[in-house]
Amino acid sequence: MKKFKKIYIEITNVCNLSCDFCPKTNRKPKFMDRDLFERILYQIKGRPTHLYFHVMGEPLLHPELSTFLNLAHKYGYPVNLNTNGILIDSIAESIVFEPALRQVNFSLHSFEANNNQYSIDPYLSKIFEFITLARKDNKISICLKLWNLSDAGKNENNRHILNRLQYEFGIDYVIEDKLTPFRSLPLAENVFLSQSFQFDWPDINLEDISDKGFCYGLRDQVGFLVDGTVVPCCLDGEGTIKLGNILEQEFDEIIAGQRAQKLYEGFSKRQAVEPLCQKCGFRTRFNR
Repeated sequence: MKKFKKIYIEITNVCNLSCDFCPKTNRKPKFMDRDLFERILYQIKGRPTHLYFHVMGEPLLHPELSTFLNLAHKYGYPVNLNTNGILIDSIAESIVFEPALRQVNFSLHSFEANNNQYSIDPYLSKIFEFITLARKDNKISICLKLWNLSDAGKNENNRHILNRLQYEFGIDYVIEDKLTPFRSLPLAENVFLSQSFQFDWPDINLEDISDKGFCYGLRDQVGFLVDGTVVPCCLDGEGTIKLGNILEQEFDEIIAGQRAQKLYEGFSKRQAVEPLCQKCGFRTRFNR
């Protein structure tokens, strides 16, 4: 049985923001129904893995989020939730004590990417309130993501966020001096800050970057789009590398298929065989 560390499930491709770093999707707006979600859980059962409610879309928009967390717990899967955090105050108490919820990743860089006319402080305060609630039993880990570093220099918005973090968590050092790209910095028990460089999502219409290199797609991760399409990684937001569909085939058949095997074997030889992979800048960080 093929094992994966991460299985991404796009429970919706609908989002409440329009971030300038996000490629958006041309697919039909959709919310995954319970039957499809449970079919996925049944098909992957027996694999020790973490579920990530993420590819495109904002999972907090899904009206059955609590139900999906309950189902994940029923099948024995911990869930990591990726969110921009805008709606966290309206849904916090309905999800924070769900036993399946393992980690919440807040993409703090999403705020500045939307030309907001409002102060960032109320947004941050909602997230800090959730963290306080989540830390009551120290069950849930929190990752605060600032994935917007660039060669252009320091980001004033980031500096303000870091100052707020220092204040909220009573930190007696300058966070900026301790941060290292690609590594997490502990701020408190079960609370971490992750900073990294902004990257361009792969797009089949972009120029090739390289056909050499490595990626963890289909090696330690796989993804399900909202319509059941199986993709090799969390960055194939259009289903360009469609390996199959869980509504039409068994999952084991899909990942044993010719296209999946060719991609896997290619990266084993440090070759990106899929055109989309050849245009992906994110995977270049694995060459370090």
